[in-house]
Amino acid sequence: MAAMCFLLLQGVASSGSAAEMIYVQRDGCPWCKVVDTTVVPIWNKTEEGRRAPLRRVDSDAAWPEDLKDITPERLTPTFILVEDGEEIARLRGYPGEHFIWPMITEMVGKLPQ
Repeated sequence: MAAMCFLLLQGVASSGSAAEMIYVQRDGCPWCKVVDTTVVPIWNKTEEGRRAPLRRVDSDAAWPEDLKDITPERLTPTFILVEDGEEIARLRGYPGEHFIWPMITEMVGKLPQ
């Protein structure tokens, strides 16, 4: 009973800068609660978390100025992999516990080594 999910992959940004995984969430989102209990607690313990630290952005708040070149997202939960101000990949929705990590691993794999 996983929410519908779409993975959009774009070109890889230049190397040498820090990446971050933007986690777009909102209060009251039931799938965000699932992410908050299954993904968020272990994020920093994973290779993906070490390569792209997690940053929360509330979809109901103003879009952060430092992300002005990234298309804002209203659908929650959404993960947006950003490096050097450029979007690398986007995962909309929660694909379920068996699919979320392979999809995140694929996203982070788009980063330069």
